Amino acid sequence: MKPKRTILCVDDNEQSLSIRKIMLETRGYRVLPCSSGAQALERFKLGGVDLVLTDLIMPGIDGGKLIEEIKGYSPETPAILLSSKVKLYSHDSRADVFLAKGMYGPAELLERIRILLVRKRGPKRTMPRPEHFAARVGAA
Repeated sequence: MKPKRTILCVDDNEQSLSIRKIMLETRGYRVLPCSSGAQALERFKLGGVDLVLTDLIMPGIDGGKLIEEIKGYSPETPAILLSSKVKLYSHDSRADVFLAKGMYGPAELLERIRILLVRKRGPKRTMPRPEHFAARVGAA
């Protein structure tokens, strides 16, 4: 059984956070819920996070700043930025994906997460076929 991928899920709206947590856990992900950017940054520093999923507009450290901080520690960690207030995100952002809430369905979010995690892990390595080894041994 392959290990669960861990998603740091951040939203100051407890209901949205709870819904996303349930959706992701039912798909086999391990979810670390955080209700603030500061809390999420501290949790990220503990390690073990495969992807960050954060709301844009939050008090204190907003989603854009959170992603900027996280990418400073770990540039290869994929990040998705969500917003219900902003339909097009025109600010400079280090997020890998920006999604406007209400403009996508859960299936699209799950597919984006899957793609980013595959990209982070890299392409599947293929094992040489046994006959390849036999040919090399016979040629030596």
